[in-house]
Amino acid sequence: MITLIVFLPLIGFLYCAFLGASFHDRYAQLITTIFLGLSTLFSWFIFFKYLGKVDTQIVYLLNWITSGSFSVDWTLRVDALTATMLIVVTTVSACVHLYSIGYMSEDKSINRFMGYLSLFTFFMLMLVTSNNLLQMFFGWEGVGLTSY
Repeated sequence: MITLIVFLPLIGFLYCAFLGASFHDRYAQLITTIFLGLSTLFSWFIFFKYLGKVDTQIVYLLNWITSGSFSVDWTLRVDALTATMLIVVTTVSACVHLYSIGYMSEDKSINRFMGYLSLFTFFMLMLVTSNNLLQMFFGWEGVGLTSY
């Protein structure tokens, strides 16, 4: 479930980047907002699951970098603090997505805007769920890049 929380916004961005121009603008708005809404619902579920607990769950995704005996895995860390930050990030981002549907309705580049908004959310979730400094740096720089 944590992988869905993190990667649904990325899937929304990829939809806008590769298929958004092929379809009506409304589809990009709906796809990104629905994916983020699902991510928010799953975040609330994770929050109540970890509420008052001390456990930490590490979800292994892939081996990112290996050089000799040095190895960096791409993992997602979930604990009570992460669960709290997940609901903050996804809930605020879902509200921004909903607001943007009306606010940006007359803009010609709403597909690109909604895609970048979803990409920003993905990088923020990568930052929040990082289990090592390299992954945290990746999330941090991604947030900075998409904020520009």
